[in-house]
Amino acid sequence: LQPLTREHAGSFCSLVIALAEFEKLVPPDAAPQGRLVEDALSERPRIEVWLAFVDEAEVPCGYLILVETYSSFLALPTLYIEDVFVLPEHRGAGVGGALLKKAATLAHERGCGRMEWTALDWNVNAQRVYEQRLGAKRMSEWFLYRMTREDLARYLERDEIGRASCRER
Repeated sequence: LQPLTREHAGSFCSLVIALAEFEKLVPPDAAPQGRLVEDALSERPRIEVWLAFVDEAEVPCGYLILVETYSSFLALPTLYIEDVFVLPEHRGAGVGGALLKKAATLAHERGCGRMEWTALDWNVNAQRVYEQRLGAKRMSEWFLYRMTREDLARYLERDEIGRASCRER
């Protein structure tokens, strides 16, 4: 495993496209791919990317994207796994396990109070690995909410919310 470098930026983007295809989503085009690379490799990175290589291969076969969030109740950081993906032809060989172990090691070394991620409801193979091999617990009492960029713009254009007595200073 190694952190993303500019040398492997194209291979990383190819893996992200492969994940989109696996999840039956529209893959990122050139502009988002460029942002992904810059967000990982800029002076103040927004994401942390790790690449997995098998044997002496020059091209990675899997990747991991991490971001840090924070728990106000634990008063500790949380390491969040945004993506963990291994090309289908390399699954079952321990690559995904190595990526997850890397994330767990980093979370522990950094003093995180927990590590979290989501899994698609139809990806029962991943769920089985998370629950049986890792001992992770599926959270049923929390619902995931999302606002797209368009949703955010619509929300911010509305006047009725935020007119209470609380103001920014």
